[in-house]
Amino acid sequence: FFNKLNHIIWHSVLNVKQNQAQCAIYFNMISIDEIQVRLREAIKLSNLTQTEIAKRLGISQGTVSKYMRLNKYPALDTFANLCEILDVSADDILGLRK
Repeated sequence: FFNKLNHIIWHSVLNVKQNQAQCAIYFNMISIDEIQVRLREAIKLSNLTQTEIAKRLGISQGTVSKYMRLNKYPALDTFANLCEILDVSADDILGLRK
């Protein structure tokens, strides 16, 4: 009885792991690099200068420059306000819309 039960449990675990692997293939995982590319593109397309964006956000122009050049990311509240200023959806920047 216990051997048969172990066999059933083992196959169930294998099926779950296989299904998780298949889900990772079916669902495009979002990477921080892709988010950064979309954020940079939105800033470029906004026709606003980094100085104008910085003033509206209440941050330094150097910080906006770091968003464009380095692996620096805005805090969540800054990100939300940046999306509002750029007139873009956070979902689009985050890659949540297909």
